[in-house]
Amino acid sequence: MKKRIAVLASGRGSNFQAVIEAIAAGRIPATCVALITDNPKAFAIERAGKAGVPVTVLDYTTFASRAEYETALLAAMKKTRADLYVLAGYMRILGPGIVRSFPQKIINIHPALLPSFTGLHGQRQAVEYGVKVSGCTVHFVDENLDCGPIILQKCVPVLQDDDEDALADRILVEEHRCYPEAIRLFCEGRLEITGRTVRIR
Repeated sequence: MKKRIAVLASGRGSNFQAVIEAIAAGRIPATCVALITDNPKAFAIERAGKAGVPVTVLDYTTFASRAEYETALLAAMKKTRADLYVLAGYMRILGPGIVRSFPQKIINIHPALLPSFTGLHGQRQAVEYGVKVSGCTVHFVDENLDCGPIILQKCVPVLQDDDEDALADRILVEEHRCYPEAIRLFCEGRLEITGRTVRIR
């Protein structure tokens, strides 16, 4: 039986596109049942329209407080009845109430090799620190920023003449491979979590 996945995105949605293409190609045993966005101008909305994915727009700027926004977001997420919630360039930190409502059912992709270079601009942090290898990490979301159990990581060399954009472009290629793979493993029931360790069966 196919799993139900919902995607949360704030911007261009290139990882969202990679996921819906993998579903269409039969590489992920799932149906994308919703795109939820906090940004009414997100290009991800156009991608969802072309793929026939229902869209919910919760414009963050129209809410009186973060708490009010999160109440609406939690309701929207529950309404999808998704088995997995995929953060794909979603630029807001989920509050603990939302994370606790969907334990081990929310995943994120981060453009660095966690636990290094958490938060914004992971690629810039890698270049400025002078590391020789960077990459991307798919992880379960917990109540701490970029700290949940790691599912998959892919490495990318940092070249001597790299700037933030050049490294980001190369990491993004791996993100588009890594995220669909991690989602497939989840949907096939092949991820087993023990403490901080995720084992692939």
